[in-house]
Amino acid sequence: MTPTGQLHIGAKATDLTPATAESEAARIRERCRILGITWLEKPPETDPVAIALLTPEVAVRVRAVPLRIERGRLIVAMFNPLDVGASDEIATIARMPVSRMGVEADAFGELMRRAYGTTAAKIAESLGGSSESSSDETEHNVDAIEAADVHRMAEQPTLINLVNLFILEAIQGRASDIHIEPFENELKIKYRVDGVLIEQPPPPKHLQAALIGRVKIMAMMNIAERYVPQDGHITLRFEGRKVDLRVSTVPTIYGESVVMRILDKSSLPLDLQSLGMSKAHRDTMDRLVEKPHGLLLVTGPTGSGKTTTLYAALSKLYDPRKKIITIEDPVEYELNGVNQIPVNPKRGLTFSIGLRAILRQDPDVVLVGEIRDNETVDIAIRSALTGHLILSTLHTNDAISSIGRLVDMGAEPFLVASVLEGLLAQRLGRRLCSLCKKQVSLSEETKSRLTPSEIEAFGGGEWKAVGCDECKKSGFRSRLGFFELVRMNSSLRQGITKRLSISDLKELLDGDFLNMRQDGMIKAQTGATTVSEVLRATQDVDDTRH
Repeated sequence: MTPTGQLHIGAKATDLTPATAESEAARIRERCRILGITWLEKPPETDPVAIALLTPEVAVRVRAVPLRIERGRLIVAMFNPLDVGASDEIATIARMPVSRMGVEADAFGELMRRAYGTTAAKIAESLGGSSESSSDETEHNVDAIEAADVHRMAEQPTLINLVNLFILEAIQGRASDIHIEPFENELKIKYRVDGVLIEQPPPPKHLQAALIGRVKIMAMMNIAERYVPQDGHITLRFEGRKVDLRVSTVPTIYGESVVMRILDKSSLPLDLQSLGMSKAHRDTMDRLVEKPHGLLLVTGPTGSGKTTTLYAALSKLYDPRKKIITIEDPVEYELNGVNQIPVNPKRGLTFSIGLRAILRQDPDVVLVGEIRDNETVDIAIRSALTGHLILSTLHTNDAISSIGRLVDMGAEPFLVASVLEGLLAQRLGRRLCSLCKKQVSLSEETKSRLTPSEIEAFGGGEWKAVGCDECKKSGFRSRLGFFELVRMNSSLRQGITKRLSISDLKELLDGDFLNMRQDGMIKAQTGATTVSEVLRATQDVDDTRH
Protein backbone atom coordinates (compact mmCIF):
# COMPACT_ATOMS: atom_id res chain seq x y z
CA MET A 1 0.00 0.00 0.00
CA THR A 2 1.39 3.36 -0.95
CA PRO A 3 0.81 6.55 1.08
CA THR A 4 -1.66 7.73 -1.55
CA GLY A 5 -3.72 4.55 -1.33
CA GLN A 6 -2.81 3.56 -4.88
CA LEU A 7 -2.34 -0.04 -5.89
CA HIS A 8 -0.86 -1.23 -9.17
CA ILE A 9 -2.22 -4.42 -10.72
CA GLY A 10 -0.92 -5.59 -14.06
CA ALA A 11 2.74 -5.88 -13.24
CA LYS A 12 3.62 -8.19 -10.38
CA ALA A 13 0.84 -8.52 -7.82
CA THR A 14 3.05 -6.99 -5.16
CA ASP A 15 4.49 -4.24 -7.38
CA LEU A 16 2.97 -1.01 -6.13
CA THR A 17 4.69 1.48 -8.41
CA PRO A 18 2.58 3.37 -10.98
CA ALA A 19 2.79 2.10 -14.58
CA THR A 20 3.46 4.02 -17.71
CA ALA A 21 0.55 3.33 -20.03
CA GLU A 22 0.49 2.01 -23.57
CA SER A 23 3.93 3.41 -24.47
CA GLU A 24 5.54 0.87 -22.13
CA ALA A 25 3.73 -2.03 -23.84
CA ALA A 26 4.81 -0.69 -27.25
CA ARG A 27 8.42 -0.45 -26.05
CA ILE A 28 8.34 -4.09 -24.87
CA ARG A 29 6.92 -5.27 -28.21
CA GLU A 30 9.57 -3.39 -30.20
CA ARG A 31 12.36 -4.69 -27.99
CA CYS A 32 11.08 -8.26 -28.44
CA ARG A 33 11.07 -7.78 -32.21
CA ILE A 34 14.70 -6.68 -32.15
CA LEU A 35 15.68 -9.64 -29.95
CA GLY A 36 13.76 -12.11 -32.09
CA ILE A 37 11.31 -13.05 -29.32
CA THR A 38 8.00 -14.26 -30.74
CA TRP A 39 5.02 -12.00 -29.96
CA LEU A 40 1.50 -13.49 -29.83
CA GLU A 41 -1.76 -11.61 -30.42
CA LYS A 42 -4.04 -14.46 -29.26
CA PRO A 43 -3.86 -17.02 -26.42
CA PRO A 44 -1.90 -20.08 -27.64
CA GLU A 45 -2.67 -23.74 -26.88
CA THR A 46 -1.25 -25.16 -23.66
CA ASP A 47 -0.03 -28.53 -22.40
CA PRO A 48 -1.30 -29.56 -18.92
CA VAL A 49 2.07 -31.18 -18.18
CA ALA A 50 3.84 -27.85 -18.70
CA ILE A 51 1.23 -25.88 -16.75
CA ALA A 52 1.67 -28.16 -13.74
CA LEU A 53 5.32 -27.05 -13.44
CA LEU A 54 4.24 -23.69 -11.97
CA THR A 55 1.76 -23.18 -9.14
CA PRO A 56 -0.99 -20.57 -9.66
CA GLU A 57 0.65 -18.28 -7.09
CA VAL A 58 4.03 -18.34 -8.83
CA ALA A 59 2.47 -18.00 -12.30
CA VAL A 60 0.61 -14.86 -11.26
CA ARG A 61 3.59 -13.41 -9.42
CA VAL A 62 6.01 -13.81 -12.35
CA ARG A 63 3.24 -13.14 -14.92
CA ALA A 64 4.01 -16.24 -16.97
CA VAL A 65 2.21 -19.36 -18.23
CA PRO A 66 4.15 -22.49 -19.32
CA LEU A 67 2.91 -23.58 -22.76
CA ARG A 68 4.76 -26.79 -23.65
CA ILE A 69 8.07 -28.64 -23.49
CA GLU A 70 10.09 -28.84 -26.70
CA ARG A 71 13.43 -30.67 -26.93
CA GLY A 72 14.12 -30.30 -23.25
CA ARG A 73 13.19 -26.58 -23.13
CA LEU A 74 10.12 -25.06 -21.45
CA ILE A 75 8.26 -22.64 -23.76
CA VAL A 76 6.76 -19.89 -21.61
CA ALA A 77 4.31 -17.11 -22.51
CA MET A 78 5.11 -13.97 -20.50
CA PHE A 79 3.34 -10.67 -19.91
CA ASN A 80 6.79 -9.07 -20.07
CA PRO A 81 9.29 -11.35 -21.83
CA LEU A 82 12.07 -8.86 -21.02
CA ASP A 83 11.80 -9.83 -17.33
CA VAL A 84 14.95 -11.97 -17.21
CA GLY A 85 14.69 -12.42 -13.45
CA ALA A 86 11.26 -14.04 -13.85
CA SER A 87 12.46 -16.38 -16.60
CA ASP A 88 15.46 -17.41 -14.46
CA GLU A 89 13.15 -18.19 -11.55
CA ILE A 90 10.92 -20.29 -13.82
CA ALA A 91 13.96 -22.19 -15.12
CA THR A 92 15.07 -22.89 -11.55
CA ILE A 93 11.62 -24.14 -10.50
CA ALA A 94 11.08 -26.22 -13.65
CA ARG A 95 14.70 -27.47 -13.68
CA MET A 96 15.05 -26.89 -17.41
CA PRO A 97 16.02 -24.00 -19.70
CA VAL A 98 13.30 -21.55 -20.71
CA SER A 99 12.36 -20.03 -24.08
CA ARG A 100 10.31 -16.82 -23.79
CA MET A 101 7.31 -15.62 -25.85
CA GLY A 102 5.42 -12.34 -25.49
CA VAL A 103 1.62 -12.07 -25.34
CA GLU A 104 -0.76 -9.11 -25.67
CA ALA A 105 -2.25 -8.00 -22.34
CA ASP A 106 -5.85 -9.11 -23.05
CA ALA A 107 -4.70 -12.41 -24.50
CA PHE A 108 -2.43 -13.01 -21.51
CA GLY A 109 -5.32 -12.54 -19.09
CA GLU A 110 -7.41 -15.05 -21.04
CA LEU A 111 -4.46 -17.46 -21.19
CA MET A 112 -4.02 -17.24 -17.41
CA ARG A 113 -7.70 -18.02 -16.83
CA ARG A 114 -7.60 -20.98 -19.22
CA ALA A 115 -4.47 -22.39 -17.65
CA TYR A 116 -5.23 -21.91 -13.97
CA GLY A 117 -8.99 -21.30 -13.80
CA THR A 118 -10.04 -19.04 -10.94
CA THR A 119 -6.52 -18.28 -9.84
CA ALA A 120 -7.56 -16.41 -6.71
CA ALA A 121 -9.52 -19.40 -5.44
CA LYS A 122 -6.51 -21.70 -5.95
CA ILE A 123 -4.24 -19.32 -4.08
CA ALA A 124 -6.85 -19.18 -1.31
CA GLU A 125 -6.66 -22.98 -1.05
CA SER A 126 -2.88 -22.80 -0.74
CA LEU A 127 -3.27 -20.38 2.17
CA GLY A 128 -4.75 -22.92 4.50
CA GLY A 129 -6.64 -25.84 3.03
CA SER A 130 -10.39 -26.34 2.98
CA SER A 131 -12.92 -24.43 5.00
CA GLU A 132 -14.15 -27.72 6.52
CA SER A 133 -10.79 -28.46 8.14
CA SER A 134 -10.40 -24.92 9.42
CA SER A 135 -13.88 -24.92 10.95
CA ASP A 136 -12.71 -27.70 13.31
CA GLU A 137 -9.76 -25.66 14.46
CA THR A 138 -11.41 -22.25 15.05
CA GLU A 139 -14.77 -20.95 16.10
CA HIS A 140 -14.66 -18.15 13.48
CA ASN A 141 -15.28 -15.71 16.32
CA VAL A 142 -14.37 -12.35 14.79
CA ASP A 143 -14.67 -10.70 18.21
CA ALA A 144 -11.76 -12.83 19.45
CA ILE A 145 -9.36 -11.60 16.76
CA GLU A 146 -7.38 -8.55 17.80
CA ALA A 147 -6.99 -5.66 15.35
CA ALA A 148 -3.19 -6.01 15.49
CA ASP A 149 -3.47 -9.67 14.47
CA VAL A 150 -5.76 -8.77 11.56
CA HIS A 151 -3.28 -6.10 10.45
CA ARG A 152 -0.40 -8.60 10.60
CA MET A 153 -2.31 -11.26 8.65
CA ALA A 154 -3.53 -8.73 6.10
CA GLU A 155 0.05 -7.70 5.29
CA GLN A 156 1.21 -11.24 4.44
CA PRO A 157 2.50 -11.25 0.82
CA THR A 158 0.40 -14.24 -0.23
CA LEU A 159 -2.77 -12.72 1.18
CA ILE A 160 -1.99 -9.45 -0.61
CA ASN A 161 -1.74 -11.47 -3.82
CA LEU A 162 -5.08 -13.12 -3.07
CA VAL A 163 -6.98 -9.83 -2.63
CA ASN A 164 -5.24 -8.31 -5.66
CA LEU A 165 -6.27 -11.32 -7.72
CA PHE A 166 -9.92 -11.12 -6.70
CA ILE A 167 -9.89 -7.53 -7.94
CA LEU A 168 -7.91 -8.45 -11.06
CA GLU A 169 -10.28 -11.28 -12.03
CA ALA A 170 -13.33 -9.10 -11.43
CA ILE A 171 -11.99 -6.33 -13.69
CA GLN A 172 -10.98 -8.78 -16.40
CA GLY A 173 -14.42 -10.41 -16.14
CA ARG A 174 -16.17 -7.03 -16.73
CA ALA A 175 -17.68 -7.07 -13.22
CA SER A 176 -19.24 -3.89 -11.85
CA ASP A 177 -19.11 -4.99 -8.19
CA ILE A 178 -17.30 -7.43 -5.91
CA HIS A 179 -19.31 -8.79 -2.97
CA ILE A 180 -17.63 -10.42 0.05
CA GLU A 181 -20.37 -11.96 2.22
CA PRO A 182 -19.68 -13.72 5.55
CA PHE A 183 -21.94 -16.56 6.70
CA GLU A 184 -21.74 -19.00 9.61
CA ASN A 185 -19.60 -21.65 7.91
CA GLU A 186 -18.40 -20.00 4.71
CA LEU A 187 -17.20 -16.77 3.15
CA LYS A 188 -18.81 -16.09 -0.22
CA ILE A 189 -17.26 -14.08 -3.05
CA LYS A 190 -19.56 -12.86 -5.83
CA TYR A 191 -18.97 -10.72 -8.93
CA ARG A 192 -21.80 -8.73 -10.50
CA VAL A 193 -21.46 -9.06 -14.27
CA ASP A 194 -24.00 -7.39 -16.57
CA GLY A 195 -26.29 -6.82 -13.58
CA VAL A 196 -26.29 -10.45 -12.37
CA LEU A 197 -24.39 -11.79 -9.34
CA ILE A 198 -22.12 -14.75 -10.15
CA GLU A 199 -20.77 -16.76 -7.22
CA GLN A 200 -17.05 -17.58 -7.25
CA PRO A 201 -15.20 -20.47 -5.58
CA PRO A 202 -15.05 -19.42 -1.90
CA PRO A 203 -11.83 -18.90 0.07
CA PRO A 204 -11.44 -20.74 3.39
CA LYS A 205 -13.62 -19.32 6.16
CA HIS A 206 -10.68 -18.80 8.50
CA LEU A 207 -9.23 -16.22 6.08
CA GLN A 208 -12.25 -13.98 6.60
CA ALA A 209 -10.74 -11.54 9.11
CA ALA A 210 -7.46 -11.21 7.22
CA LEU A 211 -9.07 -10.88 3.77
CA ILE A 212 -11.58 -8.23 4.85
CA GLY A 213 -8.88 -6.52 6.89
CA ARG A 214 -6.67 -6.31 3.79
CA VAL A 215 -9.47 -4.66 1.80
CA LYS A 216 -10.04 -2.14 4.61
CA ILE A 217 -6.32 -1.30 4.75
CA MET A 218 -6.29 -0.68 0.99
CA ALA A 219 -9.39 1.52 1.30
CA MET A 220 -7.87 3.57 4.17
CA MET A 221 -10.58 2.44 6.61
CA ASN A 222 -10.38 1.94 10.38
CA ILE A 223 -9.40 -1.72 10.66
CA ALA A 224 -10.16 -1.83 14.40
CA GLU A 225 -13.77 -0.69 13.96
CA ARG A 226 -15.98 -3.63 12.98
CA TYR A 227 -19.38 -2.62 14.31
CA VAL A 228 -20.34 0.44 12.29
CA PRO A 229 -20.62 0.89 8.50
CA GLN A 230 -17.61 2.42 6.76
CA ASP A 231 -16.91 3.82 3.31
CA GLY A 232 -13.57 3.95 1.57
CA HIS A 233 -11.87 4.31 -1.79
CA ILE A 234 -9.13 2.45 -3.65
CA THR A 235 -7.30 3.81 -6.70
CA LEU A 236 -5.36 1.31 -8.75
CA ARG A 237 -3.67 0.93 -12.10
CA PHE A 238 -4.59 -2.11 -14.12
CA GLU A 239 -2.78 -2.82 -17.41
CA GLY A 240 -1.87 0.84 -17.79
CA ARG A 241 -5.28 2.33 -17.05
CA LYS A 242 -6.79 3.91 -13.95
CA VAL A 243 -9.54 2.06 -12.11
CA ASP A 244 -11.31 3.33 -8.98
CA LEU A 245 -13.10 1.18 -6.40
CA ARG A 246 -15.70 2.52 -3.97
CA VAL A 247 -15.66 0.29 -0.90
CA SER A 248 -18.52 -0.11 1.59
CA THR A 249 -18.63 -2.29 4.70
CA VAL A 250 -21.57 -3.09 6.99
CA PRO A 251 -21.55 -5.30 10.12
CA THR A 252 -23.56 -8.55 9.97
CA ILE A 253 -24.02 -11.27 12.58
CA TYR A 254 -21.11 -13.25 11.10
CA GLY A 255 -18.71 -10.40 10.38
CA GLU A 256 -18.42 -7.47 7.99
CA SER A 257 -20.00 -7.62 4.54
CA VAL A 258 -17.95 -5.78 1.90
CA VAL A 259 -19.01 -4.44 -1.48
CA MET A 260 -16.50 -2.91 -3.90
CA ARG A 261 -18.00 -0.92 -6.78
CA ILE A 262 -15.60 -1.00 -9.74
CA LEU A 263 -15.43 2.26 -11.66
CA ASP A 264 -13.40 1.39 -14.75
CA LYS A 265 -13.07 4.63 -16.69
CA SER A 266 -11.89 2.90 -19.86
CA SER A 267 -15.06 0.77 -20.04
CA LEU A 268 -17.52 3.68 -19.86
CA PRO A 269 -19.29 4.17 -23.21
CA LEU A 270 -19.64 7.94 -23.45
CA ASP A 271 -22.04 8.09 -26.36
CA LEU A 272 -25.78 7.46 -26.42
CA GLN A 273 -25.60 5.00 -29.31
CA SER A 274 -23.31 2.67 -27.34
CA LEU A 275 -25.86 2.75 -24.53
CA GLY A 276 -28.48 1.33 -26.91
CA MET A 277 -30.47 4.50 -27.53
CA SER A 278 -32.40 4.53 -30.83
CA LYS A 279 -31.71 7.20 -33.45
CA ALA A 280 -35.07 8.89 -32.82
CA HIS A 281 -34.33 9.16 -29.11
CA ARG A 282 -30.76 10.36 -29.78
CA ASP A 283 -31.98 13.09 -32.10
CA THR A 284 -34.46 14.29 -29.47
CA MET A 285 -31.80 14.20 -26.73
CA ASP A 286 -29.44 16.21 -28.93
CA ARG A 287 -32.09 18.91 -29.32
CA LEU A 288 -32.80 18.93 -25.57
CA VAL A 289 -29.17 19.32 -24.44
CA GLU A 290 -28.58 22.08 -26.96
CA LYS A 291 -31.19 24.30 -25.30
CA PRO A 292 -29.72 27.38 -23.60
CA HIS A 293 -31.72 26.85 -20.39
CA GLY A 294 -34.28 24.58 -18.81
CA LEU A 295 -34.46 21.35 -16.80
CA LEU A 296 -33.74 17.84 -18.15
CA LEU A 297 -34.36 14.90 -15.83
CA VAL A 298 -33.26 11.26 -16.11
CA THR A 299 -35.24 8.87 -13.92
CA GLY A 300 -35.03 5.25 -12.87
CA PRO A 301 -34.03 3.04 -9.93
CA THR A 302 -30.50 2.73 -8.54
CA GLY A 303 -28.21 0.97 -11.00
CA SER A 304 -30.25 1.77 -14.11
CA GLY A 305 -27.45 3.79 -15.75
CA LYS A 306 -28.80 7.31 -15.16
CA THR A 307 -25.41 8.85 -14.41
CA THR A 308 -23.79 7.19 -17.42
CA THR A 309 -26.52 8.60 -19.68
CA LEU A 310 -25.99 12.10 -18.27
CA TYR A 311 -22.22 11.78 -18.76
CA ALA A 312 -22.82 10.76 -22.37
CA ALA A 313 -25.05 13.82 -22.81
CA LEU A 314 -22.38 16.07 -21.24
CA SER A 315 -19.63 14.69 -23.47
CA LYS A 316 -21.84 15.46 -26.47
CA LEU A 317 -22.49 18.90 -25.05
CA TYR A 318 -18.90 19.79 -24.21
CA ASP A 319 -17.60 22.98 -25.80
CA PRO A 320 -14.62 25.02 -24.54
CA ARG A 321 -16.83 28.10 -24.82
CA LYS A 322 -19.21 26.70 -22.19
CA LYS A 323 -18.69 26.47 -18.44
CA ILE A 324 -19.91 23.03 -17.27
CA ILE A 325 -19.99 22.14 -13.56
CA THR A 326 -21.25 18.98 -11.86
CA ILE A 327 -22.02 18.20 -8.22
CA GLU A 328 -22.18 14.48 -7.52
CA ASP A 329 -22.27 11.94 -4.69
CA PRO A 330 -19.67 10.69 -5.41
CA VAL A 331 -17.86 11.72 -8.61
CA GLU A 332 -17.85 8.37 -10.44
CA TYR A 333 -15.92 9.24 -13.60
CA GLU A 334 -13.68 12.14 -14.49
CA LEU A 335 -14.72 14.18 -17.54
CA ASN A 336 -12.14 16.29 -19.37
CA GLY A 337 -12.97 19.98 -19.41
CA VAL A 338 -15.72 19.65 -16.79
CA ASN A 339 -15.49 21.01 -13.23
CA GLN A 340 -16.69 18.20 -10.93
CA ILE A 341 -17.55 18.70 -7.26
CA PRO A 342 -18.00 15.78 -4.81
CA VAL A 343 -20.73 16.11 -2.18
CA ASN A 344 -19.32 16.01 1.37
CA PRO A 345 -22.12 16.20 3.98
CA LYS A 346 -19.64 15.68 6.86
CA ARG A 347 -18.06 19.00 5.97
CA GLY A 348 -21.32 20.74 5.21
CA LEU A 349 -21.27 20.41 1.40
CA THR A 350 -24.72 19.11 0.43
CA PHE A 351 -26.40 19.20 -2.98
CA SER A 352 -28.36 22.34 -2.10
CA ILE A 353 -25.39 24.23 -0.62
CA GLY A 354 -23.13 23.16 -3.48
CA LEU A 355 -25.71 24.14 -6.09
CA ARG A 356 -25.99 27.64 -4.58
CA ALA A 357 -22.21 28.01 -4.75
CA ILE A 358 -22.09 26.69 -8.33
CA LEU A 359 -24.49 29.39 -9.49
CA ARG A 360 -21.94 32.00 -8.37
CA GLN A 361 -19.37 30.36 -10.69
CA ASP A 362 -21.09 31.68 -13.84
CA PRO A 363 -21.96 28.23 -15.29
CA ASP A 364 -23.76 27.54 -18.57
CA VAL A 365 -24.60 23.91 -17.79
CA VAL A 366 -24.98 22.29 -14.36
CA LEU A 367 -25.32 18.58 -13.60
CA VAL A 368 -26.83 17.83 -10.19
CA GLY A 369 -26.23 14.19 -9.29
CA GLU A 370 -29.65 13.75 -7.72
CA ILE A 371 -32.59 15.91 -6.65
CA ARG A 372 -33.31 14.62 -3.13
CA ASP A 373 -35.19 17.35 -1.25
CA ASN A 374 -37.39 20.39 -1.64
CA GLU A 375 -34.50 22.84 -1.20
CA THR A 376 -32.52 21.28 -4.06
CA VAL A 377 -35.55 21.16 -6.37
CA ASP A 378 -36.35 24.80 -5.60
CA ILE A 379 -32.80 25.97 -6.42
CA ALA A 380 -32.67 23.78 -9.55
CA ILE A 381 -35.95 25.17 -10.91
CA ARG A 382 -35.00 28.77 -10.19
CA SER A 383 -31.60 28.21 -11.79
CA ALA A 384 -33.30 26.90 -14.93
CA LEU A 385 -35.55 29.97 -14.93
CA THR A 386 -32.55 32.31 -14.79
CA GLY A 387 -30.75 31.03 -17.88
CA HIS A 388 -28.99 27.79 -16.91
CA LEU A 389 -29.36 24.32 -18.38
CA ILE A 390 -29.82 21.94 -15.44
CA LEU A 391 -29.40 18.16 -15.80
CA SER A 392 -30.31 15.88 -12.92
CA THR A 393 -31.79 12.53 -11.83
CA LEU A 394 -34.80 11.34 -9.85
CA HIS A 395 -36.03 7.98 -8.60
CA THR A 396 -39.40 7.32 -10.26
CA ASN A 397 -40.84 4.32 -12.12
CA ASP A 398 -41.50 6.12 -15.39
CA ALA A 399 -40.82 9.45 -17.04
CA ILE A 400 -44.14 11.22 -16.57
CA SER A 401 -44.25 10.36 -12.82
CA SER A 402 -41.30 12.73 -12.34
CA ILE A 403 -43.72 15.63 -12.62
CA GLY A 404 -45.70 14.40 -9.62
CA ARG A 405 -42.50 13.82 -7.67
CA LEU A 406 -41.33 17.41 -8.27
CA VAL A 407 -44.69 18.76 -7.11
CA ASP A 408 -44.60 16.49 -4.04
CA MET A 409 -41.21 18.01 -3.19
CA GLY A 410 -42.82 21.44 -3.05
CA ALA A 411 -42.28 22.76 -6.57
CA GLU A 412 -45.09 24.93 -7.92
CA PRO A 413 -46.78 23.27 -10.93
CA PHE A 414 -46.61 26.44 -13.03
CA LEU A 415 -42.84 26.67 -12.42
CA VAL A 416 -42.36 22.99 -13.32
CA ALA A 417 -44.33 23.58 -16.53
CA SER A 418 -42.16 26.60 -17.37
CA VAL A 419 -38.70 25.06 -16.90
CA LEU A 420 -39.13 21.38 -17.71
CA GLU A 421 -37.85 20.51 -21.19
CA GLY A 422 -37.51 16.74 -21.19
CA LEU A 423 -37.93 13.58 -19.11
CA LEU A 424 -35.96 10.41 -19.82
CA ALA A 425 -36.72 7.17 -17.97
CA GLN A 426 -34.58 4.08 -18.43
CA ARG A 427 -33.80 0.52 -17.36
CA LEU A 428 -30.86 -1.75 -18.18
CA GLY A 429 -31.00 -5.21 -19.74
CA ARG A 430 -28.30 -7.63 -20.83
CA ARG A 431 -27.16 -7.44 -24.44
CA LEU A 432 -27.03 -10.71 -26.38
CA CYS A 433 -23.61 -11.96 -27.46
CA SER A 434 -23.48 -11.33 -31.20
CA LEU A 435 -21.29 -14.40 -31.82
CA CYS A 436 -23.54 -17.10 -30.40
CA LYS A 437 -27.14 -15.84 -30.23
CA LYS A 438 -29.72 -17.79 -32.20
CA GLN A 439 -33.31 -17.29 -33.32
CA VAL A 440 -35.95 -19.84 -32.30
CA SER A 441 -39.71 -20.12 -32.49
CA LEU A 442 -41.72 -18.23 -29.89
CA SER A 443 -42.32 -20.51 -26.91
CA GLU A 444 -45.75 -20.83 -25.35
CA GLU A 445 -44.39 -19.34 -22.15
CA THR A 446 -43.17 -16.25 -24.03
CA LYS A 447 -46.47 -15.90 -25.88
CA SER A 448 -48.37 -15.94 -22.59
CA ARG A 449 -46.41 -12.86 -21.45
CA LEU A 450 -46.85 -10.83 -24.64
CA THR A 451 -49.78 -8.88 -26.01
CA PRO A 452 -51.32 -9.94 -29.35
CA SER A 453 -49.69 -6.98 -31.12
CA GLU A 454 -46.27 -7.91 -29.68
CA ILE A 455 -46.63 -11.55 -30.78
CA GLU A 456 -47.49 -10.36 -34.27
CA ALA A 457 -44.46 -8.04 -34.32
CA PHE A 458 -42.10 -10.93 -33.50
CA GLY A 459 -43.39 -12.90 -36.49
CA GLY A 460 -43.20 -16.18 -34.61
CA GLY A 461 -39.49 -16.01 -33.75
CA GLU A 462 -37.44 -14.75 -30.78
CA TRP A 463 -33.72 -14.54 -30.03
CA LYS A 464 -32.13 -16.68 -27.35
CA ALA A 465 -28.79 -16.74 -25.51
CA VAL A 466 -26.55 -19.71 -26.26
CA GLY A 467 -23.11 -19.15 -24.73
CA CYS A 468 -19.56 -19.27 -26.11
CA ASP A 469 -15.98 -18.61 -24.98
CA GLU A 470 -16.22 -14.89 -25.79
CA CYS A 471 -19.19 -14.35 -23.43
CA LYS A 472 -17.91 -16.91 -20.90
CA LYS A 473 -20.84 -19.25 -21.66
CA SER A 474 -23.41 -16.71 -20.41
CA GLY A 475 -24.86 -15.83 -23.83
CA PHE A 476 -24.70 -12.14 -22.94
CA ARG A 477 -22.02 -9.47 -23.27
CA SER A 478 -22.47 -6.00 -21.73
CA ARG A 479 -25.78 -4.20 -21.27
CA LEU A 480 -28.07 -1.82 -23.13
CA GLY A 481 -30.78 0.60 -22.12
CA PHE A 482 -34.54 0.56 -22.57
CA PHE A 483 -35.72 4.16 -22.75
CA GLU A 484 -38.81 6.32 -22.77
CA LEU A 485 -38.36 9.97 -23.61
CA VAL A 486 -40.90 12.72 -23.05
CA ARG A 487 -40.33 16.02 -24.79
CA MET A 488 -42.51 18.76 -23.35
CA ASN A 489 -45.26 20.17 -25.57
CA SER A 490 -47.83 22.94 -25.03
CA SER A 491 -50.56 20.48 -24.02
CA LEU A 492 -48.39 18.93 -21.32
CA ARG A 493 -47.37 22.34 -19.98
CA GLN A 494 -51.02 23.37 -19.71
CA GLY A 495 -51.90 20.03 -18.08
CA ILE A 496 -49.17 20.43 -15.46
CA THR A 497 -50.29 23.98 -14.67
CA LYS A 498 -53.88 22.70 -14.25
CA ARG A 499 -52.61 19.99 -11.85
CA LEU A 500 -53.92 17.12 -13.98
CA SER A 501 -53.31 13.60 -12.67
CA ILE A 502 -50.46 11.48 -14.03
CA SER A 503 -52.89 9.25 -15.94
CA ASP A 504 -54.44 12.33 -17.58
CA LEU A 505 -51.00 13.71 -18.45
CA LYS A 506 -50.15 10.42 -20.19
CA GLU A 507 -53.05 11.04 -22.57
CA LEU A 508 -51.32 14.27 -23.66
CA LEU A 509 -48.09 12.57 -24.77
CA ASP A 510 -47.07 12.77 -28.41
CA GLY A 511 -48.45 10.05 -30.65
CA ASP A 512 -45.01 8.60 -31.40
CA PHE A 513 -44.18 8.12 -27.70
CA LEU A 514 -42.80 4.69 -26.79
CA ASN A 515 -42.59 3.46 -23.20
CA MET A 516 -39.63 1.42 -21.97
CA ARG A 517 -41.31 -1.92 -22.62
CA GLN A 518 -42.13 -0.99 -26.19
CA ASP A 519 -38.59 0.30 -26.78
CA GLY A 520 -37.19 -2.91 -25.32
CA MET A 521 -39.45 -5.12 -27.44
CA ILE A 522 -38.17 -3.44 -30.60
CA LYS A 523 -34.61 -4.26 -29.48
CA ALA A 524 -35.64 -7.85 -28.70
CA GLN A 525 -37.09 -8.19 -32.21
CA THR A 526 -33.77 -7.11 -33.77
CA GLY A 527 -31.76 -9.56 -31.64
CA ALA A 528 -30.07 -6.98 -29.42
CA THR A 529 -31.56 -8.64 -26.32
CA THR A 530 -34.14 -11.24 -25.31
CA VAL A 531 -37.83 -10.97 -24.49
CA SER A 532 -37.17 -12.23 -20.96
CA GLU A 533 -34.60 -9.46 -20.36
CA VAL A 534 -37.08 -6.80 -21.49
CA LEU A 535 -39.84 -8.20 -19.28
CA ARG A 536 -37.51 -8.51 -16.29
CA ALA A 537 -36.23 -4.95 -16.60
CA THR A 538 -39.54 -3.22 -17.38
CA GLN A 539 -42.06 -5.19 -15.31
CA ASP A 540 -42.85 -2.14 -13.15
CA VAL A 541 -43.67 0.01 -16.19
CA ASP A 542 -47.23 0.74 -17.27
CA ASP A 543 -47.63 -1.13 -20.56
CA THR A 544 -51.26 -0.34 -21.31
CA ARG A 545 -50.38 1.91 -24.26
CA HIS A 546 -50.09 -0.65 -27.09
